Amino acid sequence: MSKVISLSEIIAALEAAVDDCASYLDPETGEIVVVTEEERALAEDTRGEEVPAWQREMMPKIRAALESDRFLELPDRFDIHEWSIMERFSRAQNIEQIRGELLNAIRGAGAFRAFRSAIRRLGLEQSWYQFRDEALAEIARSWLEEHKLQYR
Repeated sequence: MSKVISLSEIIAALEAAVDDCASYLDPETGEIVVVTEEERALAEDTRGEEVPAWQREMMPKIRAALESDRFLELPDRFDIHEWSIMERFSRAQNIEQIRGELLNAIRGAGAFRAFRSAIRRLGLEQSWYQFRDEALAEIARSWLEEHKLQYR
C-alpha cells in the first residue's frame, strides 16, 4: 500500500538535484533517499570495512534504494532541463526588449550565469523563482501521476 506522498518534499528533492547524486522515493514510506556517486560505489563494494561509521549506517538504505524494485528514481537534472525552463520564462516576458535580453543571455557558454545576472539587473529575480518553482511543481506532479502515486 502506497503512502500519500508530500509534493513539497518531491519538489525539494528536484531543487536539490545535482550531477553526482540520484534521489529515490520509497512509495511505501514516502522517504526520499539521496545517493551520491561515492555512496553508490561504496554500496557496490561488498567489503565495506573502510566505510566511516556514519556512512555504514546509511548503507542498508542506500543498497535498498539501488537494488529494490520498490524504490523509484526521481527525475534528475537532465530530466528537469533547467535551460528550457529559463527559455520558457524568457519567452513569456511581455516586453520585447526584456525578452530579447534574456534570450540572448541564455545563448552560448556561461548561459546560467548570464541569465542570473540579467534577471538580477532587470529586477526579475522574484518572478523567475516563482516561475521556476511552478515548473518544478509541474514536473513533480507529472512524475507522481505517471507512477500513480497519491500526493498532497
